[in-house]
Amino acid sequence: MSGGLEIVEPPGWPAPRGYANGVVTRGRTLHVAGQIGWDAASGQIRSDDMAEQFAQALDNVLAVVAAAGGGPGDVARMTVYVTDLEAYRGARRAIGAAWRARFGDHFPAMALVGVAGLVEPRALVEIEAVAALDDPREGAPPREPAAAGAPDRTAATGGGEGGP
Repeated sequence: MSGGLEIVEPPGWPAPRGYANGVVTRGRTLHVAGQIGWDAASGQIRSDDMAEQFAQALDNVLAVVAAAGGGPGDVARMTVYVTDLEAYRGARRAIGAAWRARFGDHFPAMALVGVAGLVEPRALVEIEAVAALDDPREGAPPREPAAAGAPDRTAATGGGEGGP
């Protein structure tokens, strides 16, 4: 186990693309409520573009994680809700770029769920997360995304877009 996260992949399974099959955690657990693509400064959704809302929702998740003393590498689980699966699929390259800019090649256990709608009518995406934070009594600094040169699980399946 490195830091507070241990990636679990069953032997013999194909490498996942853009997620982990399982993550074991230790330390404090942060449950991040569903975050949509709203801008904290204005309180408004500024774009009707799936990839832009996804990127902003990721930023909002990471703001909550940072407020608790964590970093992107502490995110152990994520559930992404989208109102339009076709729009999500069409935006995968841009979503992958947004993911890599924020998480590098760190992929938590994830699920993507298509939903009929979200509470905020303009919201196209909502992201919930669970982060495993270090116990501040142990004095360990927050973890950052996996270091460059770490195994890239997106390439193992011929993917390359990265991200969810």
